[in-house]
Amino acid sequence: MAGACNGSSKNTESFVKIPPIKFSKLFINGKFVDSLSEKMFETIDPRTGEAVARVSEGDKEDVDLAVKAARQAFDHGAWPRMSGSERGSIMMKFADLVEQNIEEIAPLDAINAGKLLSHCKAIELPVAVKILRYYAGAADKIHGTVLKLSKGIQGHTLKEPIGVVGCIIPWNFPTLMFFTKAAPALAAGCTVVVKPAEQTPHSALYYAHLAKLAGIPDGVLNVVNGFGETAGAAISSHMDVDKVSFTGSTEVGRKIMAAAAASNLKPVSLELGGKSPLIIFEDADIDEAVNIAFNGIFYNKGEVCVASSRVYVQEGIYEKFEKKVVEKTNAWIVGDPFDPRVDQGPQIDKKQFEKILSYIEHGKREGATLLTGGKRIGNKGFYIEPTIFSDVKEDMSIAKEEIFGPVMSLMKFKTMEEAIKRANDTTYGLAAGVITKNLNVANTVSRSIRAGFIWINCYSRFDLDCPYGGYKMSGFGREFGLDALNQYLQIKSVVTPIHDSPWH
Repeated sequence: MAGACNGSSKNTESFVKIPPIKFSKLFINGKFVDSLSEKMFETIDPRTGEAVARVSEGDKEDVDLAVKAARQAFDHGAWPRMSGSERGSIMMKFADLVEQNIEEIAPLDAINAGKLLSHCKAIELPVAVKILRYYAGAADKIHGTVLKLSKGIQGHTLKEPIGVVGCIIPWNFPTLMFFTKAAPALAAGCTVVVKPAEQTPHSALYYAHLAKLAGIPDGVLNVVNGFGETAGAAISSHMDVDKVSFTGSTEVGRKIMAAAAASNLKPVSLELGGKSPLIIFEDADIDEAVNIAFNGIFYNKGEVCVASSRVYVQEGIYEKFEKKVVEKTNAWIVGDPFDPRVDQGPQIDKKQFEKILSYIEHGKREGATLLTGGKRIGNKGFYIEPTIFSDVKEDMSIAKEEIFGPVMSLMKFKTMEEAIKRANDTTYGLAAGVITKNLNVANTVSRSIRAGFIWINCYSRFDLDCPYGGYKMSGFGREFGLDALNQYLQIKSVVTPIHDSPWH
């Protein structure tokens, strides 16, 4: 069974000194303020289940204030009226400040979300800095086009910022998602109201502080802590919010779409759930395939939208693959995310912890074979063993529904056509992977699977230039690349008559 070294926060002090929580209020119009109701809620340390801090709880009235500030900053402020290079210069300074404060910010996401501190410092925060710099560099490259129209008129298009943007971000990658949404919106000249997940508000508030230091004008970037059913709903239904960008569950995405339609018909972009397949053909290198499949589901304790939770292995190598992946899983160390020896931290909170354990019980009852894992670790905190099921059928809940935890469903297939059909037998369409040395197979499978991101002989490999988003009930719209920037821009066509032109 997977190794464990989870401990209490008292033990953690030997691993790292956790900095004090500096910011716990709302950030509206350039100032940290209490919520109007003065209500507070606790953030919880998933290592122990104990409170970390008390944070101001924003509600509809606080969202109104934040949107009012963002509206004023957009309609009358300097930010949308600056040149792109001026905005880019400020965003570059913002990126420098984030980079300078990595040592202090990284523990905030580790203690809020149970993320490995080493990954926060070495991966997520540096990538966030790159995202900021990428869109800072794009801010002065927003161009319309000149149109050759019919006789007697000429035209051109303008790309203009869409306005006030509501960014509702998830808890699994709090820093990455903050900048994935805020950076292109800011580069476009929009103003932003961010609602971080209630589990992970601390880093978002720290970024608001750094944005102010970088010179982003008051009202341009606001952060309202709170809950989805109150603060998130208020953003989605607000008549003065011009666009909503959301990452999270399909269930909540539906509510946001309905609220947007019922209010001012604001556009939305949604990156929602996934039940992503990984198809491994028998010509694959087994050791490489095991590593790809393993990291595809167990990275970040399975709390990843694109997690390869359905693994299809061709029958010729199935037995070897199963043996090797179980061996690797049993060597995986689950424990305190501040401990550098640990591979997997605790799940985000009690609700998610219990949901994952419930799905594991469903898998057992529905007839899947539990190969390894399946239990909580320790009696404190939200630690779960990495879990693998075999003999999984497509109609089982563990194969159909997003678990969002460290649970792999392992399945056997015979032919490429069968694998494609089974991989597409889902309401989701976020991502997929294929492992093979046959180029024709790779091309056929990647073109046949209905998903927004296909990896060949790798998995979860992202690049800022490569757009990312879903098909079907995994949402629509794209993050990353210039496709993301364009989601925060509107196209205006301008047409003028030409009199007596010699050219047609």
